[in-house]
Amino acid sequence: MVAFKKQRQISPLILGVLAAAVLAACSKPAEKTEDIRPVRAIVLASSDVDVNAEFSGEVRARVESRLAFRVGGKIVTRKVDVGTLVKHGQVLMQLDPQDLQLSQAQALAGLRAAETNRDLAKAELKRYQELRSKNFVSQAVLDAKDSTYKAAQANVDASQAAYRGQANQAGYASLLSDVDGVVTAVDAEVGQVVQPGAPVVRVAKQGEKEIVIGLPEDKVETLRRVPDVQVRLWADPKNAVAGKIREISPVADPSTRTYTVKVSIPDSLAEAKLGMTAVVQFASKTATPQIKVPLTALYYEKSASSVWVVEGGVVKLVPVTIAGAAGNDIVLASGVKAGQTVVTAGVNLLKPGQKVKILGNDLPATSAPAPVVAGTAK
Repeated sequence: MVAFKKQRQISPLILGVLAAAVLAACSKPAEKTEDIRPVRAIVLASSDVDVNAEFSGEVRARVESRLAFRVGGKIVTRKVDVGTLVKHGQVLMQLDPQDLQLSQAQALAGLRAAETNRDLAKAELKRYQELRSKNFVSQAVLDAKDSTYKAAQANVDASQAAYRGQANQAGYASLLSDVDGVVTAVDAEVGQVVQPGAPVVRVAKQGEKEIVIGLPEDKVETLRRVPDVQVRLWADPKNAVAGKIREISPVADPSTRTYTVKVSIPDSLAEAKLGMTAVVQFASKTATPQIKVPLTALYYEKSASSVWVVEGGVVKLVPVTIAGAAGNDIVLASGVKAGQTVVTAGVNLLKPGQKVKILGNDLPATSAPAPVVAGTAK
């Protein structure tokens, strides 16, 4: 009777184990997930454009003078404004000439006194020469009178030089334009006391103009060798004329950290006015089309360079030959051709035959470098 009770107690446990075994036998095996790597890729394109960059700049005169008075004083007259066309020799500003005229009068009086002393010494020399001819005076006395006359003449010469200097100083009270041009800035006003050499007016010389731009430090050496330079005005973008690099600053601007470049423009661009915005385009081409890929697209294995080419959603490793570098891109000489899709990100996580998913809806082509636009140089 006891054994029968134990058997009835064990039966539910056995039934549970049997039920679990039946369910395990009926369940399906776990499906394996397919390994698909997300990558970034580009479609290769060949191009003969080596450099294509644009920079904005400002139209300036090649020669712009900062004019200043040679003497100090108080400004009493200003005869020009910004934008005034001036001629060579035209009066721009005037100082109070009273003190300078008094100094000139003083120098003239000194000259007259020196001339009087010279005339007296000359007359005495002439008299003593006659007395010497009659042997009334000694030769020593005659030599003394001759020395006195020469000293008086030297004093006259010194006084004449002082008078001319004071006359020039008085003339410097009027500031004259030394070129035909246009006034671009006025840095002083009537009533202001200025020191000698302090710029008061800026005059841009008429004639040759140029475009001033700023190049980033990583573009200077590349663009220095570009022969094809085109200039377009922002006011007339369809009219492009040939320009020429005239000057590249050897020192970077301390505020913008760019190198100032001056590009000469021909006189045929007559509509170019000072201060206008212009665009300078640098362009150069190679003898044969090139294929470029980003540096991140290269896969290195056993000292060999390769790229992952995507075909039908699957990648394969293709050896390539590197021809050189072009900025941040690598120029490929062989191994791939235009139209193929190449992985540019995630190359170290791939293996031959692996399926990939390309991120993004469109694939950019590695054609000519995108134009670079920089701010106006100061």
